[in-house]
Amino acid sequence: MKQLLIFHLLFLILLTTESTEALNLAKKGCQERCGEVGIPFPFGIGEHCALDERYAVDCYSSIPYLSVFKNMEVMNVSLEQQTITVNASVNFDCKNRVLNSSQILISNIDFGGSGSPFLFSRLHNIFVAVGCGNAVIKDVDGTTVTGCSTTCSNDTFIDLKNCYGVGCCQATVPYHLQQFTLNSTRLERQGADGTCGSAFLVDEDSFLNGNFSLRFMSGDHYSVPISLFWPLARIYPQDVPTFKRPECTDVEFYLHDGTLEGYRKCQCSTSEEGNPYLPNGCRKTEKCMECERKGGLCSRSYSTEYDDATSQILSIPSCDIPFGPKSSLGVILGVSISLSLLFLTAFIYGLHKVITKTIEKRQKEKFFKRNGGLLLKQQEATDAGLIDKTILFTSKDLEMATDNYNENRILGRGGQGTVYKGMLADGRIVAVKKSKIVDESQLDQFINEVVILSQVNHRNVVKLLGCCLETEVPQLVSEFVPNGTLYDFIQDDAGEFQFSLNTRLQIATEVAGALSYLHSATSIPIYHRDIKTTNILLDEKYRAKVSDFGTSRFVSIDQTHLTTSVKGTFGYFDPEYFQSSQFTEKSDVYSFGVVLLELFTREKPISLTKFGEHRNLAIYFMLAMEEGRVMSVFDQVVVNEDSKGVLLAIANLATRCLSTNGKHRPTMKEVAIELEGIRMSHVPSTVEHPLMFTYNWSTSSFKETIN
Repeated sequence: MKQLLIFHLLFLILLTTESTEALNLAKKGCQERCGEVGIPFPFGIGEHCALDERYAVDCYSSIPYLSVFKNMEVMNVSLEQQTITVNASVNFDCKNRVLNSSQILISNIDFGGSGSPFLFSRLHNIFVAVGCGNAVIKDVDGTTVTGCSTTCSNDTFIDLKNCYGVGCCQATVPYHLQQFTLNSTRLERQGADGTCGSAFLVDEDSFLNGNFSLRFMSGDHYSVPISLFWPLARIYPQDVPTFKRPECTDVEFYLHDGTLEGYRKCQCSTSEEGNPYLPNGCRKTEKCMECERKGGLCSRSYSTEYDDATSQILSIPSCDIPFGPKSSLGVILGVSISLSLLFLTAFIYGLHKVITKTIEKRQKEKFFKRNGGLLLKQQEATDAGLIDKTILFTSKDLEMATDNYNENRILGRGGQGTVYKGMLADGRIVAVKKSKIVDESQLDQFINEVVILSQVNHRNVVKLLGCCLETEVPQLVSEFVPNGTLYDFIQDDAGEFQFSLNTRLQIATEVAGALSYLHSATSIPIYHRDIKTTNILLDEKYRAKVSDFGTSRFVSIDQTHLTTSVKGTFGYFDPEYFQSSQFTEKSDVYSFGVVLLELFTREKPISLTKFGEHRNLAIYFMLAMEEGRVMSVFDQVVVNEDSKGVLLAIANLATRCLSTNGKHRPTMKEVAIELEGIRMSHVPSTVEHPLMFTYNWSTSSFKETIN
């Protein structure tokens, strides 16, 4: 529908637009541009392309040069202002760089010579002096025509953009000049070892628009952009027939010496455009032709309009349409067609919006069903306690929160999706888990995580804030836990935070308490089934929070185990679960035992750099217990805390958690109580006390004495 509208509008534009030739400002068959500079007649590039040799322009390497003045670079030519802007070479005489009086001459330009068409434009140039002192312009008779003075101190910063008397001044040029001299007194650059200042005539637009900088050429020579007025030629009797055209008029003005001079100026009328110096060079503007097509006439009155492309103010003629039957019919038809098009456009736009919203709504409904929305409703229907516990976020909410899922917001990637850091509209910082594209067989797993977390309310379990099901992939929104995972904390060798025995005991106790809560304190027991250090987060106070319930399952009270396909992480697997595919609460206990070993040994559960029984942390630890060298396994940081009794108690607990027979393992509630007792009994002391600790294991017993 949108493409049809665009085609219709283009068709109307083509019907009302006439093809026009580009305006040719150069003589027929001559080059119109040199690089980026347009060269209109009476100037010209090439033989017989200019009015005479005084207007000849040479083009070298896409740079135009005015050949009559020893190839002076041309920067711009304006037919409207009748000016040519050139890069003039300035000769600056600064005796031994100590300036009491200096003289600046525009060399190589003899504007006073016979028949020269160029003058220094008084309307387009300004006089500028830079430094500390004063400078004036004098004509050839020695009469001062303009000047200015500056003041400054040793720390004055000269800013050419604010040239109003402090280190820099400017003045207008009151006359048309053919030749002049610059005199300056004490025009020095303060704070620069007495180096010379500078005074120069410069094109006002280039100076004020920030496009100006002194371009030093060699020695005391530099160049500045200067605007030259070319009033075509002085009026001589032999020149009169040359431009005897309606577009040309005679102009008279006084020069610096009081002489009245006559010049010729040509311009197109306000209703025309083109080059008035060419035969038939003026033609009606497009606006006037459009006015005549409507049966009107271009009026002598006009309005002004600023042209961004040329930075000029244009005169736009008014269009007078006589009132009559023909014009009335045209007006009625024009208004009717315009209103019809407006109504049609509004109708199509409104229809497009309605269709787009309908498609988006249906797509969101489709995603909601595919992502398990109906399953969630079924869960709520079977358990009234779930109603209103899960907040459903919109896709727009989460796009704004995550800055359209910016890569810089990624907190981590896992097997089930990517986690982004986000900020909700109310200012809360959250973690947004964007699941991978899933098939329908995995949707119940995602909804299961939503249902479980919506019921859990424990300080050591990550709190679920809501979810979004109307996107292509389902998403979870949970509280943001700032200090990363326990795995990163254990494996961090930077030592930025003291990983003391007390800290490890606190984390172990909090994780055990969270799992005990899930197993026994909820209305229906919950088995996590993927306990590992990467699924344990640490908040700003380094308190543990259990997360990632993607593989969790409810278990009826009368059930003792759950038969499923084996899921989990290698290194944390319960051997009994691996063999029987029957997951029990003791399977979570085994995984916690591996986490306990990681905490107190700072070893990875599976090491890729070790071999044999040393590769698996649980097997390596059990062998060390049998051989009576368990202290060699623990992290030396906690061993050096004179806490062998506590470590042996931890070793005893870990051994029971890692028993190959699930019946011999304690429950998570027993583990939590025992860890709390160990933590409460551990009082750090710098005084050594003899302690006898005896450990009895199922297949052996050893005694270890601490002196």
